[in-house]
This record gives sequence, C-alpha cells and structure tokens, in this order.
Amino acid sequence: MKVAVAGCCHGALDKMYETLELLQRRHNVRPDLLLCCGDFQAVRNEADLRCMAVPAKYRHMQTFYRYYSGEKKAPVLTVFIGGNHEASNHLQELPYGGWVAPNIYYLGYAGVVRFRGVRIGGISGIFKSHDYRKGHFECPPYNQQTIRSAYHVRNIEVFKLKQLKRPIDIFMSHDWPRSIYHYGNKKQLLKMKSFFRQEVESNTLGSPAASELLQHLKPTYWFSAHLHVKFAAFMQHQTNSKEELPKATKFLALDKCLPHRDFLQIIDIEHDPSAGDSLEYDAEWIAVLKATNSLVNVTQSSWNMPEKNGLHAKWDYSATEEAIKEVLEELNHNLKIPCNFTLTAACYDPSKPQKHAEPVHTINPQTTEFCAQFGLTDINDRIQQAKEEGSVRGEYEEEEEEEEMDSTGSAEEPSEYNTDNSGLSSINPDEIMLDEEGGDEDLSTCSVDPSPDHPPDFSASFSDIRIMPDSMAVSSDDAMDSTNEELEKSGVSKQVEEKSLNERPLKRIGGNENGNSGIKKIKRRNQAIYAAEDEDKTE
Repeated sequence: MKVAVAGCCHGALDKMYETLELLQRRHNVRPDLLLCCGDFQAVRNEADLRCMAVPAKYRHMQTFYRYYSGEKKAPVLTVFIGGNHEASNHLQELPYGGWVAPNIYYLGYAGVVRFRGVRIGGISGIFKSHDYRKGHFECPPYNQQTIRSAYHVRNIEVFKLKQLKRPIDIFMSHDWPRSIYHYGNKKQLLKMKSFFRQEVESNTLGSPAASELLQHLKPTYWFSAHLHVKFAAFMQHQTNSKEELPKATKFLALDKCLPHRDFLQIIDIEHDPSAGDSLEYDAEWIAVLKATNSLVNVTQSSWNMPEKNGLHAKWDYSATEEAIKEVLEELNHNLKIPCNFTLTAACYDPSKPQKHAEPVHTINPQTTEFCAQFGLTDINDRIQQAKEEGSVRGEYEEEEEEEEMDSTGSAEEPSEYNTDNSGLSSINPDEIMLDEEGGDEDLSTCSVDPSPDHPPDFSASFSDIRIMPDSMAVSSDDAMDSTNEELEKSGVSKQVEEKSLNERPLKRIGGNENGNSGIKKIKRRNQAIYAAEDEDKTE
C-alpha cells in the first residue's frame, strides 16, 4: 500500500490534503494512509491556542477546526503523534489515543495500532531529562512551566514500548533518535543546518530515549520531524546471537509544511491484502497496557521504572501469549477501533471570536470507554481526583526552567542518560521558526474551498512529485556516500542523479519564486524570542 509521510504539519491540514489531491491528479496515485510526525496542532478554538507553547504571534487558528466541526472530512485516514507545538489540552484528553476528528487518529502519549496488517507505533512529545522520570501530572490551565512539560516524553511510555516483542513495521517520533545522523549523509545535513555541528560532533543532538527505542524495537521504518530538514539514513542493527537474523531500519526525517520544503514523501509498504481497511487495535500493545497499569503515576515526583537490579520484585511486563489471547477473546477477535469520535469542546466560530476563552480539564468519553473496556486507569480522572485531594496542583512551586533547546536533553538533574550539554548553546534560532520564509504568513489563514466552476490551479503553487519505489529510496543528497554499497545490498535503491526535474521531492511552492538555486541563507529572525525573558519564551 502507499503511505504518505509528513513532517511538521503546524495546522496546515488543508494544504496537506490539497497536496495529496494534486498527487492523485498528476500521477494517479492515491495514498491509503497519511502519517504525521508531530506538531499537528489539533486546535479547536481560542482556548486551545492558549495551550500551545509558541509566541502569541504564532498562535493562528489554521484549519483543523473545520475537520473537528464536521464541515470537512479528512480524505485519507490520518494517524499522527504529538510534537512540542500542540494544543496540549486537547491531546491530553486522549492519553491512550483516539479520534480528534473523523478519520484523524492520535496515537496518544505512546501507542501501537494496525492498518492492513501493518504495525504502526509511535511516541509523542520531545525528550527533556528533567521531566523524563516524572508522571503525567499536568492539566489545564497550564502555567509557563507545565505548558511545556506537558509534551515532554516520560520514562513510563518508553518502558511500555520496550515491553513489545513482536516486530514493528513503522515507528514515529517527533524528535530524532540520538546518533541517527551518523548513518546518513552527515556532511549534507551540516551544510543545510550548520548550527547542528557542535551537537552532532558531541553526539548530543536528538533524543536518547528514542535512540534506546530504536535499538530495542528495530522497526523496518522510522519517521521523524522536528528539526525542519529532510534527512535519510540507513541503520544496520547488531545481532545479539548467531541465530538472530540481521535487521535494519530505514530512517527518514521530513521538513515542515511550507513552500519550497521537502515535507511529504510517498512510500510503498508491504501489507496484508486480506486485511480490512479499518484501523485496528494491536493486541500485544493492549496486553502491555494492562500489565503496566499499576505503574501509572500522576505526580511530578521523579521515579525509575522497574529493572533487574535487585530492587524490584518484577521488572518484566512484556505480554505473554496467554495475555494476548485474553485480549483477543475480550474483543471477540474484532480489533477494529470504534469510530466513536465525540465533540468535547466548542468549535471556533470566525463570526463570534472568543479571545479570552480559558481552557478546562476535560474527561474525554473515548478515553472513559477505552479504560472501562480494558480495565485501565483513566489518567485524567486520576489527576482530577488528586487535584480534589490537594495532592497535585498541576504546577511547579519552586522550580524554574532555564532556556531550553528542543533537540537536546538537560543536565539539570541526574538521569540514566548522559545529557551534559554544558558546552552547548541553548539558542537554535531556526528550529521553531513557524514562518521562516518571507510571505509564509498567509499560512495562518484558512484555505479557500475550491469552487466546482473554478477548480484550483495546483500547478501554479505546487511542484512535481516524487513517488517512492518499493523500498524507501535514498537520493544522492540524502545517502551517505560511504554506505552506498550497503544500502544497495539492503534493498534501498539510490536515486539516479540524472532523473528528470519532474521527479523532485514533493514540495509546496509559493508565488514568490526567485529562481535562486544556491544554498539558502538561514534567517534568524526569532533569535530575540529565545533570548527574551518574557511570556513569549518558548523552547
């Protein structure tokens, strides 16, 4: 089947789906599934905007609310993970995953689902060592600390995913696994993003937690976003025994949804032709959730996951065949995820702006139903109970966060990871630039629906499309020269440099083309944002 993979969406859903429509019109190719690697921005109303950790000038409604209200429906099944620029209050309603709109599914803090026999996993958020060992204690209304910590990866999610034993076909993370840049064209990466050099050379760029999962899960594909650059890599995993078959992961990171950017890629994935077209639960993942339910924590106290160190009576929470069989029996062998989307907040009305709307902590019926079905703890209900008891206030009382850089961890407190970044700059002016190119401000407005009498001229605003072959191809500027032979042996074909211009990577093109083919000069107009000590400070 054909899978479309997208980088940071930043709420530009109309633009994303218009691009897929163009793909079908020009090449008669219709993706069966769209995967988005974070910064999805499922913003329903003005209150949701207040829960996004971005400067106020970047808080635009965009177009998701049209899909939430039912005015529009996603033309292709869309599955996404959370990033670090999200309406955290909305996604927090669905810690175990769920529908944020018809045909648009969120994987939760961490999750695994199946589609046409393809096993898809993911973990939301970004890594920060000072929050990594805490529970999910945040709830709206957020303060200046919790609006950020709400999307930080927690060790319990990594622990759950590490209990999986069965093979994973596709895995998604927002930030990159640390060290993955050593398995691709590092020279080209640093040419495009020169300010990564110090972190790449010190091996501190990316998430150590994601790297740990990469080495454990060894998925066939791993997709990421976050750093706003296209980058491909091929990682051959080491075998633990002579009997174990060698595995390899094809990694691809994509840019954000903006003109002139490589933000979307089409990939052919082997699937089960006999499987249905519905999104399905993964029985092993459900069994792991049930096994680890007792580990749920909603406090901000740091704690470690059970391990085989003599301090824990139990450290293996992987699912047995019997436990998986019980899940299947509970579901009567019907793994189809119910289409039980429910509106839980008022939808944005352009004619009735609510600029001072305050977010509230909401219990989503989808989560209530899911937890009741499988005997799990509703995290939000537990947080509500804790708040009522006065044991959790949803805020830091004596802790001040220093200016952070999204792509790395922090050495502020002990962690199982080596995250000493004392020699690194905390400023990454390019990383969160939501309107990096001049003229991008029009992305903040909603797309105009095409009229039947006047179909949109996509050719004026989009470039040609590259369709990936059976295995994920790595173009000459993506692949590391020294590994070409290894890539070919592993079935990853190298794009021929002499291919026609019609086979360029999929990009959106604005109307202000100037024909320059040289290297883009990075615009650092957001540097003041990082240096400022005000409410607009963002990671």
